[in-house]
Amino acid sequence: MNIDRFKNHHVEILSGIATLRKLTHQGVADYAVDIAHELKALAQVVTQHLAIEDRILYPSLERSGDDHMARMSRAYQDDMQGIATSFINFARRWSNATLLTKDPDGFRADANTVLKSVHTRMVRENHEFYPAIEAMHEPAYA
Repeated sequence: MNIDRFKNHHVEILSGIATLRKLTHQGVADYAVDIAHELKALAQVVTQHLAIEDRILYPSLERSGDDHMARMSRAYQDDMQGIATSFINFARRWSNATLLTKDPDGFRADANTVLKSVHTRMVRENHEFYPAIEAMHEPAYA
């Protein structure tokens, strides 16, 4: 299974989080329009990534015939539900520059929690899940 699309999404997502972090450190109120714009762009990538995972990746692993990968896939999918819900709610709430300007501390608090969980999840997938998927399709050498 070619997972390059998923890996590329991770690069975009991690880059978006880094950009949000940088803008936040420069000042939420001063960069509220930029933060809102970047958050909307990040939400689009995350939403697309989640949809493709749900439609293609997880079902493919369920049908792979590899019990270990099927269990791993289910665990990752179950774990992602809470993270996804939190992120979607976060993006909806904070993609408004006026709200960001009015409550920069609230944004920072939410961002520290939600974006950290998304970042941690992406790193975990990059180091555990994706290598396991790729290993399924590597030829065995004697």
